[in-house]
Amino acid sequence: MLTNTTRSAFARRSSGLALASAMLMAAPALAQDQAAEAQPEAADIVVTGFRASLNSALGMKRKEAAAIDSIVAEDIGKFPDSNLAESMQRVPGVALARGDGGEGRNISVRGLGAGFTRVRINGMEGSAQTGSSDIYGAGNNGRSFDFNVFPTEIFSALSVRKTPSADIEEGSLGATVDLSAPKPFDQKDDFVLSMTARGIYNELSKKVDPRASLLISKQFGDSGFGILGSVAYQKRNIREVGYSAVDLLSANTNGGFCSPLGYTPQNPADSALKGVTAADCSTGNPRTSNAAAYQTIQDLRRADLPNTPGSGAFLPRIPRYLNSEQKQERIGGSLTLQFQPDDQTDISVDFLYSRFEVTRRDNYIAAISFARSASNNGQPMTSVREIDFDENGSLVHGVFDGVDVRSEGLVDNFVSTFKQANVNFRRDLNDSLTIDGLVGFNRSIWDGKKRLQTFIDAIDTDGFSIDFRDGGTTPKLGFGVDVANPGSFTYAPGLADGTVLGGFSYQGKPSRNKTDNLTAETNLKWTVSDAFSIRAGAQYRRSDFLSTSLRPYSADTVVRALPAGTTLASITRDITGVDKLWGQGAPASWVSIDADKWADTFGFDDVRFCGVECGGSRSRVREEVTSGYLMANFDLEQATGFSVRGDVGVRYVRTDMLSSGYIAVAPPAGQTSPTNLVGKFGAAQNNYDDWLPSANIVIEPVSNVLVRLSGAKVLARPELGLLTPTSGVNPVTRVGNVNNPFLDPIRANTFDVAVEWYFRPGSLLSAAFFYKDIKSFIQNVNSQVPFNELGLPNALLENSNTAPTELFTVSQPFNTPGGPLKGIELNAQIPFTFFDGFLSNFGVLANYTLVTSKIDYILASVGGVPTVTTTADLVGLSKKTASATLYYEDELFSIRTTGNFRDKFIRGIPASPGSDLVGNAKTFYMDASASLNVTDRLKIIVEAQNLTDEQNRLYTDSVRQDTLFETRIGRTFTFGVTYRM
Repeated sequence: MLTNTTRSAFARRSSGLALASAMLMAAPALAQDQAAEAQPEAADIVVTGFRASLNSALGMKRKEAAAIDSIVAEDIGKFPDSNLAESMQRVPGVALARGDGGEGRNISVRGLGAGFTRVRINGMEGSAQTGSSDIYGAGNNGRSFDFNVFPTEIFSALSVRKTPSADIEEGSLGATVDLSAPKPFDQKDDFVLSMTARGIYNELSKKVDPRASLLISKQFGDSGFGILGSVAYQKRNIREVGYSAVDLLSANTNGGFCSPLGYTPQNPADSALKGVTAADCSTGNPRTSNAAAYQTIQDLRRADLPNTPGSGAFLPRIPRYLNSEQKQERIGGSLTLQFQPDDQTDISVDFLYSRFEVTRRDNYIAAISFARSASNNGQPMTSVREIDFDENGSLVHGVFDGVDVRSEGLVDNFVSTFKQANVNFRRDLNDSLTIDGLVGFNRSIWDGKKRLQTFIDAIDTDGFSIDFRDGGTTPKLGFGVDVANPGSFTYAPGLADGTVLGGFSYQGKPSRNKTDNLTAETNLKWTVSDAFSIRAGAQYRRSDFLSTSLRPYSADTVVRALPAGTTLASITRDITGVDKLWGQGAPASWVSIDADKWADTFGFDDVRFCGVECGGSRSRVREEVTSGYLMANFDLEQATGFSVRGDVGVRYVRTDMLSSGYIAVAPPAGQTSPTNLVGKFGAAQNNYDDWLPSANIVIEPVSNVLVRLSGAKVLARPELGLLTPTSGVNPVTRVGNVNNPFLDPIRANTFDVAVEWYFRPGSLLSAAFFYKDIKSFIQNVNSQVPFNELGLPNALLENSNTAPTELFTVSQPFNTPGGPLKGIELNAQIPFTFFDGFLSNFGVLANYTLVTSKIDYILASVGGVPTVTTTADLVGLSKKTASATLYYEDELFSIRTTGNFRDKFIRGIPASPGSDLVGNAKTFYMDASASLNVTDRLKIIVEAQNLTDEQNRLYTDSVRQDTLFETRIGRTFTFGVTYRM
């Protein structure tokens, strides 16, 4: 007998794609039964493990009226992939977004980003948030669901619902994902015990890490009572190396470069404070710019800034090598008590818990002068000895003098926890009436315990170089100083002329997000006849999101000199190995502050933190959603002579939102401790209601061919962070951002049509077309608005000499016109059972999705009238995604390999001045897994991830495509055993 666990290893990869594919087209067992009757020879085929999970998912898909793709565990406690999001990328139309270390974090569906996808856990909406490094932006502070919070072993199935039905609550524009934990009466045996132990090795971290899970299920005879518990644990050491530019800026942004001797006009102008003269760029820093190189920069000018020298010359803002090391610990568990005293009753109580803790240490060796203006002796104090640009204005090669080099360290520690308890019930009141419902509560907490930045600086180094001439996407950097020598750097209070000599920053931590969700619903189904039934229900949901952050006392943020007898060598450590793992000219080692030694030296534990009373933040969004629906299900086969079934209904929903927050006000000059009032409390209320009709029709014109038609009105609510009545403005530069608690949801009309051919048992060929008419969109729009029309307190202008009537350039979210989105999905699931012997054990899964969209982005406006616009794809949309799995499975052995392709996509519009967008380059990841059944109970597992050693690259500007980040995560190998009884 083939143990499902065996397929585990193999299943993990293939299952992902296969499952995705299969589930992709998940249809009911009907599909198989009917096909089997048509082809009796298939009855001799033994279907277990991975292939069985595919068939199960395919049966589920065929049975549903809506477009639902499922992924089913191959065995108890055995999901096909090590990460839930990675499993879903095998579903047509689903694209994976990876986080730090390359692990799957969240998904986009049919071109719509993670914020447009709702996730339900055991039937109720859930939230899950994690932190992030500088590479992928700030931590999740919105509605996006981070799947890496959970171990896969505590779930038995997931489904991706792409078309809505009236009985499914609203809130999704992309998809609704359902995660289901196993239940005792889902198991075939009265008693089940499954244990898995794995060792995980990554070629960059060079460490073997543990992963283990245990599941026990017991059904107690005729009592109708069952209990199931699962627990999973994983510890990981992850290393990521690469290059970062942070941003790409034109040469004029920070005031240009230091002009050559005798050049007119001189830059920077003479300054006694900073030591700028006709001979020196700054104190002790001579003018060494080459006249031809300097003029090359001056002559490059953008079309929109023809009179601005250097506006067409683009350079990395902070060119640097990076080394990121993470320690992760993930633990989760589920407990289900189920009661089925008879066939008419099913009551279950589910508990679920997960905890994900990460400590990340990022280290950079960087040049920071290109990111600084003259105020802190930056780019205008830097000389250019050699320079070359390509035809688009991208830097090819440059050599510079007077460059400040920084070694920076960042320690980030966060803990994400999730807890849920829910009661589900179903009761057949009689032969025609059934009532069901649920009551549940869950809490998600993201606790950012620490984010500490420390750095040491080497001032005015000569001979710093950036070299792209080998034709690669990342440069070789030369620092002009021995970065492995602590004596090359300084750590001390800054100088009066603006020179920074090292320091630290608390980076807005500690901070905390807490989301409480309460759901209560009841549904009644009336079966009028075999061909017709009516379903009606009501639901109440409450979501309460609270975000807080503390800040240190001003007195505790002052950089102090090293204590007597302490040297940099005594509080630093060496960062090594990046040259071997990354190459590209990276130094063999560089010195960096040891955060623990630094904390001991300066008494980090004595730092005092406070909240809104000294400028910390506190914001809250509370949503109450009340809804009801009426839906009819029909099956008209007897009336029409062929199968026509589906559902049609309407859902009414009312949303009441209350948001509040503090607007920070700067404390009086010289004040270093909390005050009684350093902020203004703001609150806002908003509400809206919607009628959301939907219909799903499935026609079977000939045997085993289904035609699906779906149409609906849908909505997705704004991101939580945009709804808080908070702001941040700079009264000196007169710029800022203001949130908007009165945003309406994003609304759309959707239409889907699909053809599915179940041509053999366990087989499917399908094609689908989908269209979404997005009626509205939410964009951050830059506008010039008088301060006194922003609704902010005049206290924000104190000590700035700025009048309340003066114009501010403000970024604020608004509802703007949307646009169409359309695409096609192709899917195939083919077990080679039409062959005899050895070849019949093979199978293939493949899918391809093509999506196009057009949205008009408003880049600037005056008085609410757009003045600068651009048309581009939706943020997060990859035009092409594809996945393919080839597998082999027999009674003893299984193996599969899966490849996943994601096309390039936009991460943000606009980018910095002169660049139209921030993008992510296309990626291709290949995984493989295999398993061997040693006995009926014992299985050996071998897995490999990222066999192609793919590197993810972010870039800026659609034409230049200058690299922002490119990192390597390496290959990961897993070895394990599973035992079941």
